[in-house]
Amino acid sequence: MDRFKIVTDSTADLPQAYYDQHRIGCINLSYIIDGVIYGQGKELDIEDFYAEMRKGKMPTTSQVNPDEAKAKFEEYYKENKNILYLAFSSGLSGTYSSGVIAAEEMRNEHPDINIIVIDTLCASMGEGLIVNKAVKMRAQGKSMEEIAAWVELNKLKVVHALTVDDLNHLHRGGRVSKAAAVIGTMVAMKPQLHVDNDGKLAVIGKTRGRKKSLDYLVDYMEEKNALRGADDEVYIIHGDSIADAEYVREQIKARLGIQNFLIHFAGNVIGAHTGPGIIGTFFMGDSR
Repeated sequence: MDRFKIVTDSTADLPQAYYDQHRIGCINLSYIIDGVIYGQGKELDIEDFYAEMRKGKMPTTSQVNPDEAKAKFEEYYKENKNILYLAFSSGLSGTYSSGVIAAEEMRNEHPDINIIVIDTLCASMGEGLIVNKAVKMRAQGKSMEEIAAWVELNKLKVVHALTVDDLNHLHRGGRVSKAAAVIGTMVAMKPQLHVDNDGKLAVIGKTRGRKKSLDYLVDYMEEKNALRGADDEVYIIHGDSIADAEYVREQIKARLGIQNFLIHFAGNVIGAHTGPGIIGTFFMGDSR
């Protein structure tokens, strides 16, 4: 048995095989389409999810509440009394706060539990990158407390760079105005976004046309001085747009010499807010 259980959220957008291989606990956020709640035992295949969005469906999402978080902690407590929960950014969801409340209730009811809850201030595979660092450190024999300290010290070096294909989804989430969405769509403007030091999604630029928006992601990686250690990894998400993700990967290889990549779908919760066509890169840099 592992010395402690690492737990994260479905918003980390890691492949299911990764969770299984490394015995990672996962707390699912919900998403709703046509009044049907998914994510809590009922799932929609990711390709079908994006196909529904392309047909005009507009999913909504809901954060994990304290009772849901506690139920998962109870489940993992039976497996391991030591739990490290790496939570979705508090700047984007109340899920972290729910985890804090649930953890305190668990401490009151189970005095032998050792549970640490961390606000990663990360989203999607930025959160996933933090999880992977924790997994590697656990394999190296680091304690739960040592890993928690490393995460707190380094989480604001996890760079998120994203571009979306359709501004209307960002408008629906309050990220851009209706006027900006309409005008931007008419002139093929593609916003560039990142997750800032408060863990919030912020627009940092705009380009005209899809190819330039993808090239910008690589420019941004150069600007942020992506670390180039032997085990460097770059994570790339896509909203059912694998060819564009592979294009970005090849540009990074050619320009920065990085060879280790994980490409995966933007999950249902992240995709509900960004729409089909999102491309995002996540890596360790000097700063956000």
